[in-house]
Amino acid sequence: MNGKVVFLLIGLVVGGLAGWITRPEAAEVSFLGLKVEVQGDQAAAPGDRTLTSGQAQHVGICAAIGALLGFGVGFMADRRRG
Repeated sequence: MNGKVVFLLIGLVVGGLAGWITRPEAAEVSFLGLKVEVQGDQAAAPGDRTLTSGQAQHVGICAAIGALLGFGVGFMADRRRG
């Protein structure tokens, strides 16, 4: 398998885990068709397994950043080898 792809996948997984661990504490309430999301300034509790839309966005952004960094590391490692 290509080194860029391996580091891309590693970065994606590490970024996703970092996003999951650091997701903000949040609660989502739906009232009369209006969705209200309240976020705290601390990380979510480890036992809280539900994701609000804002938390899912946070995890996705962290995973994308990790994937880009992993691809960059793979690109640099591939250049040094070749």
